[in-house]
Amino acid sequence: MSTFPRVARFRTAADLRAHLASLAAPIPLDDEMLSAAGGSPLASPIAIGGFTVGNRWCIHPMEGWDATLDGQPTETLLRRWQRFGESGAKLIWGGEAVSVLPEGRANPNQLLAPACDVAGFRVLHEEVHDAHQARFGTVDDLLVALQLTHSGRFSKPTVAGRQPRIAYHHPLLDARHGVDPADTACVLTDDDVERLIDAYVAAARMAASAGFRMVDIKACHGYLLHEFLSARRRPGRFGGDFDGRTRVLRTIVSRIQAECPGLIIGVRLSLFDTVPWHKVGDHGEPFPFADCLPYDCGFGVDELDPLRIDLHEPIRLLEILRDAGVPTVNLSAGSPYTVPHLQRPAAFPPSDGYPPPEDPLVGVWRQIDACRQAKAAVPGIVLVGSGYTYLQDYAVHAAQAVVRAGWIDVVGLGRMVLSYPDLPADTLSGTAPKRGLVCRTFSDCTTAPRNGLRSGCYPLDAFYKGLAPEAATMKQIKAALS
Repeated sequence: MSTFPRVARFRTAADLRAHLASLAAPIPLDDEMLSAAGGSPLASPIAIGGFTVGNRWCIHPMEGWDATLDGQPTETLLRRWQRFGESGAKLIWGGEAVSVLPEGRANPNQLLAPACDVAGFRVLHEEVHDAHQARFGTVDDLLVALQLTHSGRFSKPTVAGRQPRIAYHHPLLDARHGVDPADTACVLTDDDVERLIDAYVAAARMAASAGFRMVDIKACHGYLLHEFLSARRRPGRFGGDFDGRTRVLRTIVSRIQAECPGLIIGVRLSLFDTVPWHKVGDHGEPFPFADCLPYDCGFGVDELDPLRIDLHEPIRLLEILRDAGVPTVNLSAGSPYTVPHLQRPAAFPPSDGYPPPEDPLVGVWRQIDACRQAKAAVPGIVLVGSGYTYLQDYAVHAAQAVVRAGWIDVVGLGRMVLSYPDLPADTLSGTAPKRGLVCRTFSDCTTAPRNGLRSGCYPLDAFYKGLAPEAATMKQIKAALS
């Protein structure tokens, strides 16, 4: 098992810059963090769908495991939304992944649109708005979205276990995730897809009625709408060629535009992928894929060498979304279930993952560079970048540099705000960063839900440290992995 130097050991941006050069991963870094008064490019407002967002920080949506069993908010969940509101970021991209159908929940405690209805969504919206108003005095430049999803292949709506709903049978993922390749019942019919589209529109209507100015249509991380983008093997109008594979997403967007006028629509998109990986002995390897060439089950993947990125189709989709009136897309990569090192670079793997096969900084650069290429190719759309948390003490240094260079418009944070939600506010106010709260990518926030526990930062957030019996269970899980 390979080990790599920890980011925390680099005492200056110059030290980290030299290491990045040795990796051929030229992530740009400012030498110092800048406040808003000191000219930080992250303090600049930006227009999204006619709304002026107050700065260039975004909070990514994260899948929660702490709603009620019927899918409504709890106090623990609302605490997270409150912290997002207090973060200082002016774009809250969804806060949380909300399933549009009961069958599409990724876990038995995920928020569910039909259960929340307008009243439940209003509670979420008020929680983040009230917290932001109380700390910063205004919400006039705060844009809060609600992320809508269906977990597809990774659906686990009850404690009974996974109940996958898939776009097509995948020659590698079926075996990787226990899907019977002979099971036709788990494949959505075209009629099922039409009902799914209706469910997205109904959820968007509820969100608008609850006060949300924006909804996100989740098409990333291997979930159902992402899977449709690679559904070359699916017959009929929702598969096959590029038009067919993008039809579900395009139809959801156009229906929401028609039925919820004035509601801003965003899309979170996995810009590229690869074949699934798995743990072999003490390291990670890609699944053998020679028998699958040319590889026809990827999106943003070279079909002759699926370990390589091909951005031709993703860029084409970004152009279509822009021209259809989608003002912003949040760019991610891969799936946390199948390629965590690609999607979420980390020093320590989650319990169902594998040790990083490369210095995680290479994974950060891969995402930054792909976003840079997309930004250059598709002007006129606001793009949000991902993957910055592994930069840890230097996440702000990189965020400033990439925004100034025009490589990305807005920088998103996910895991980082579970341990250190105040990072955007501290940065822009000129407050010295709290190094003891900086996420070190221990992956507890992933390991916990993989084992049926509430997702949070058990090492650094005092709330989760004191949470019984989950904290004790987490210690036992990690001890067994060591």
